[in-house]
Amino acid sequence: MGLFDQILGAIENPNQQGSVGQIGNIINTVEQLSNSAGTDSSTMQSALGIVGNYVRSALQEKQASEGNEAVQDVVNQFGGTSSNPEAVNSILSPVIQQEIGQVLQERTGLDAGVVEQLLPMLVPVVLHLLQSGSHAQDPQGGENPVLNSFLQGEGGFNIANVVQMASQFLGR
Repeated sequence: MGLFDQILGAIENPNQQGSVGQIGNIINTVEQLSNSAGTDSSTMQSALGIVGNYVRSALQEKQASEGNEAVQDVVNQFGGTSSNPEAVNSILSPVIQQEIGQVLQERTGLDAGVVEQLLPMLVPVVLHLLQSGSHAQDPQGGENPVLNSFLQGEGGFNIANVVQMASQFLGR
């Protein structure tokens, strides 16, 4: 089952945090970021996809060294739709942050200054999307199938594709 299917499952499952409102907030945030960066939503979705790939690698490393609970802690602590430089610094080294900036600039054409401002917004959004699979009553307890699917790279794990499908799902 792909990542988007896991998110839809989380929305339908009252025991998980996922909701139409949460996905709508993520889409609204991506649209606001597009507007503030002076670009279109597909460019911002591409940027989100690139950042998502780096977040995935960082979380996989954390999972290998510290276990599933540590990864879920990061998702719970830093997932959101607000700027949070601490989220970036907690999972991405300065070297990786610089690499992401260069890749975003090359692949999206976004200005370096804009890219620097976007990273503290994009990382929490990726983590917030992963939060949708957390247990509703006990976010640290139980399985998070959305996070597991993302970490395992099951079909359709690209965050850009997921946001695009979610936009279509919500009729935006």
